[in-house]
Amino acid sequence: MGTFYADIGVGHPLGGDFLPVSALVDTGSTHSVMPESLLASLSLAPMERRTYRIADGSFIQRDVGEARFRIDNRERTCTVIFGSEGQYLLGATTLEDFDLMVDPTRPIPASSP
Repeated sequence: MGTFYADIGVGHPLGGDFLPVSALVDTGSTHSVMPESLLASLSLAPMERRTYRIADGSFIQRDVGEARFRIDNRERTCTVIFGSEGQYLLGATTLEDFDLMVDPTRPIPASSP
């Protein structure tokens, strides 16, 4: 399966403007990951630090918080990992919170009306 990006907005959970980003849709990532600098620019502070196992089997520690995401004019507050510069991942739990699933080319609604 190929990779693809989604244009989304990221904002503070209590409101305000969204910052537009293009995020890699990564169903192998449990949570969404955004650069620490982007989250800091939104005045987001980490809520806790967690340990994660990554693809090569090693463990890393990352700060975790909550951010507001906008996809197709819908908004949800979701868990976000404070990542490295250039790391824009839209993870599985964010997709689930929006009731989206993935086909090889784009996110699609998980349920139909």
